[in-house]
Amino acid sequence: MSQTLLEITQDILSIMDGDEVNSIFDTEESEQVAKIVRRTYNAMVSNSNWLHTRKGLVLISSGDNSKPTHISLPSDVKQLETINYDVRKEFTYRKEFRNLKWKEPDDFLRYTNHRNSNDTNVLTVEDYSGIEVLILTNKSPEYYTTFDDSNIILDSYDSSLEATIQQNKIQAYGFIIPVLEFVDSAVANLPPDAWSAFVEEATSKAQWQVRQLEDPKSEQEARRQNRWLARKQWRVEGGIKYRDYGKKR
Repeated sequence: MSQTLLEITQDILSIMDGDEVNSIFDTEESEQVAKIVRRTYNAMVSNSNWLHTRKGLVLISSGDNSKPTHISLPSDVKQLETINYDVRKEFTYRKEFRNLKWKEPDDFLRYTNHRNSNDTNVLTVEDYSGIEVLILTNKSPEYYTTFDDSNIILDSYDSSLEATIQQNKIQAYGFIIPVLEFVDSAVANLPPDAWSAFVEEATSKAQWQVRQLEDPKSEQEARRQNRWLARKQWRVEGGIKYRDYGKKR
């Protein structure tokens, strides 16, 4: 069922009585249609957390001694779900991953502000946002937050083991936004159930934006497919389960 960006563009041009093309770059119209297809795709993957886009993530350690507990999210991460950190002591070989707990920024500050900045095991760290945070230097991290939705700060680290949080000790997963490259052979990263809605939505938008034509059939099908997808975004989990209020099926 999957089609390349060129094939979708060719199909839409055919419906619109446009020119036949061998590349999305052949005509101004074909390039315009392909851009509409890509925008439609970007909207679909941004509006839902598709299960197939939940991946293991590589979070980036700051490597900066002035920001020893800072890590950053890659640009394609849509939503971070879990962070674990290996808190084993140096003399042990068995990995010991601890699930780090999220705190809202104000709760995180209230928690860390109870620390005494004069203590030898407390380091004052300036976040990228300019906020100063009191970080413990004698224990493994337990909590995390973010002040800018891009850079994460952990509440502590063990300076006897490491100068900064180590990237290879982090386990993380979450949802990414897969990119549809603007080339003929690009294929949208969507589950099979989403393809009809994607193509119909792109067709409807292209006809209106390029030719100022309305296609009631495409719009009707796009709405029908989107209603179905709203109930079934997961391929394995079974989608949203509605109460039957005792009614027999």
